[in-house]
Amino acid sequence: MPPHRPPTATALLLALPLLAGSPVFSQQADTGAAAAWRATSRLGYGPSAATAPAAQAGARAWALQQLDAAYAASQRAPAIPAELARFNQPVNQIAADFHAEREARRLARQANAVGAPAARPGNADNFSREMQQSAAAWRLMACSDPAVEQPLLARMTEFWFNHLNVFVGKGPVRPFVGHYAVNVIRANALGKFEDMLLASARHPAMLFYLDQAQSNVRGLNENYARELMELHTLGVNAGYTQNDVRELARILTGWTVGLQQGEAFRFGPRLHDTGDKVLLGRSFSADGLREGEEAIRMLARHPATAQRIALRLATTFVTDQPPRVLTDRLAATFTRTQGDIRAVMRTLIESPEFWAADNTLFKTPLDFACSALTAGGGARERREIQLTLGFLAQAGQPMHGWQTPDGYKTDAATWLAPEALTRRADYAMALGVRMDDPLYLQTFLSAASRERITRETPALRAGLTLASPDFMRK
Repeated sequence: MPPHRPPTATALLLALPLLAGSPVFSQQADTGAAAAWRATSRLGYGPSAATAPAAQAGARAWALQQLDAAYAASQRAPAIPAELARFNQPVNQIAADFHAEREARRLARQANAVGAPAARPGNADNFSREMQQSAAAWRLMACSDPAVEQPLLARMTEFWFNHLNVFVGKGPVRPFVGHYAVNVIRANALGKFEDMLLASARHPAMLFYLDQAQSNVRGLNENYARELMELHTLGVNAGYTQNDVRELARILTGWTVGLQQGEAFRFGPRLHDTGDKVLLGRSFSADGLREGEEAIRMLARHPATAQRIALRLATTFVTDQPPRVLTDRLAATFTRTQGDIRAVMRTLIESPEFWAADNTLFKTPLDFACSALTAGGGARERREIQLTLGFLAQAGQPMHGWQTPDGYKTDAATWLAPEALTRRADYAMALGVRMDDPLYLQTFLSAASRERITRETPALRAGLTLASPDFMRK
């Protein structure tokens, strides 16, 4: 057997007990390793050497401090390295650059058709690819380095991006996905839900992704209206009808993108259906752009939306099968505050269910990658970013890569399988050889994991720590 295989096999053996679903910690407490691990791994991507002591001293107080810190950070501009910053330039500039890229490619195709040399202005035809790659790199930096992004804000950005998912593989979405993540999702991640929903509805990433940009009075497209009701707000069992979907699509006609004019969003009055509509029993008369805004706010404030958001938050941050008493409590806060996400998260953090030891969660591939990078001090080098993006693609959770609008699953049943654990072990070992042994994590590992890791040479211990069954849970 080649000499490099035994460490990987050992790492897999460390991970296999996860198949039994045994929790890492059995006790429930506000102080100590168990509570600190739960708080830092669910409200961020795991403890760092800097955050571990404060979280262990009082996890509940630490968690509530993180909530306030995350909200404050969301109101500030993100820390994006200069070499990546183009993806977050003004959205109208992105629209203009994307139009230039399309024109460059059109001219190249024309030249090729007649056998003439293709004249391409600089690297204009690589614009979308560069924007996509820069956005993905920043997302990994943000989730793994508190100096780049406040950890809970990174976690909330991931949650809401998944809820209002767009797919980078749909051509027109590619150059806008990073701007969407920062200015729609991050900026509103702990604000009012309806503000984020409206920002999403007006952003070219969503307008292109669900074909709203091409919906007009002469050619109605119901894709966005359907997903807005089924996934973004009410939920499929909320009692709306196909006629409601059609009426909402009529209300939203004219919401489009003007690439040729360098407009990321524009409302086209001539494209708008000016007839009367009835949505969920409420009448809407001709009122242009305001019709759509009022309809979206109505959906955002609906009781069914409160229940749907409450369930998604509980399954992401508490347990795969949350008790109804918890989701009702979260939904009540959502309704009382008209969708104040920070208030809902405060209710979640203060709930006994969040801290209950038997409410376990298994890390998704992105959870695992971000937490592994966090343990190593963050994603700073290009090779670490490329290694991680490759792992995510192989593990079934490529960055910005889910094709359908429902977003990635977050439950253990989706991600816990022997083949998946093998990929995690391989990634852990590859990452571990590039980092110092994260000794501060020893206190969060079970005695069995610590004993197995100490059998190996020091060079392998970092990777084995990341591949341990304890590290797979949050």
